Amino acid sequence: MDPTPAADDRGSDPQPSSPNHGWTYRDVVPRTAAGLAVECFYARTYPHSEPATWIARLTAGQVGIDGRPAAPGQRLRAGQVLTWHRPPWSEAIVPLSFAVVHLDSDLLAVAKPAGLPALPGGGFLEHTLLYQVQRRWGRTVVPVHRLGRGTSGVMLFARTERVRAQLAASFAADRIERLYRALVNGTDMPDEFVVDTPIGRVAYPGLGWLHAAVPEGKPARSRCRVLERRPHDRVTVVEVRLHTGRAHQIRIHLAAAGWPLVADPLYGPGGLPGPPSPTALALPGDIGYWLHAHRLVLPHPDHGGVLALTCPPPPLLRLAAT
Repeated sequence: MDPTPAADDRGSDPQPSSPNHGWTYRDVVPRTAAGLAVECFYARTYPHSEPATWIARLTAGQVGIDGRPAAPGQRLRAGQVLTWHRPPWSEAIVPLSFAVVHLDSDLLAVAKPAGLPALPGGGFLEHTLLYQVQRRWGRTVVPVHRLGRGTSGVMLFARTERVRAQLAASFAADRIERLYRALVNGTDMPDEFVVDTPIGRVAYPGLGWLHAAVPEGKPARSRCRVLERRPHDRVTVVEVRLHTGRAHQIRIHLAAAGWPLVADPLYGPGGLPGPPSPTALALPGDIGYWLHAHRLVLPHPDHGGVLALTCPPPPLLRLAAT
């Protein structure tokens, strides 16, 4: 089933921003953090804020330990439950509308627009696909895979825990066909090629680490096929079939192979983050690249029949012959 329109934020009408409802973060103190001052624990766990910022939050009464207000300098014990009540904040404006690709009693598939985060994180809570989906269909609807913020296309949700577990096993066993389209730099790649560069963590300023191509990483495999070369622009539309599902796998693999995604702000040749800009640090959630989850083919978790879910690509990823 094809949704209309295609999942893409270019030309869409973003929703206005207003304060969300805030959120309560819950952490259980591990043994390795026993004896730490509470502000040091938070600064280590959430490095986006310095200890002085956490002290201010403690002083304002935003942090609790086992249900009681916490104080700056208070030492932690293993097993204690910490809560940080983050007050409402205004989230960045993103496209919030999406099309329904498929809906039945077991499954929901939607066409995620580029620019909309799939899950909470990085300052996003209500301006995420998960929040918008659960607001409409209930909190029992959960994603069984994820797409990067800058990626558009088909994203699949399970409507029951039984279906979630079944689909998770199918993804892990590579029984679900996942086809993507990407716009990459260069035209000199083979018509077909496989990238199996391992993906793991590397140190990265500001975040501590991020995923990249590293020899000691986890196994990863992407099967790639040229769909259309555009010599005038020195770019190529490539179809990628994922056989594993590592974070940012397509962006990393195509960069590692020597053909990084056009306008990818983070991953360059070699599958590693590029050198930091003197004015800004590129982040995994930065957008601008062209990557689209075009098609999912899976056995239906109820009757076992083949279910093919397709989302038309944005204009730049459409082929001249179609």
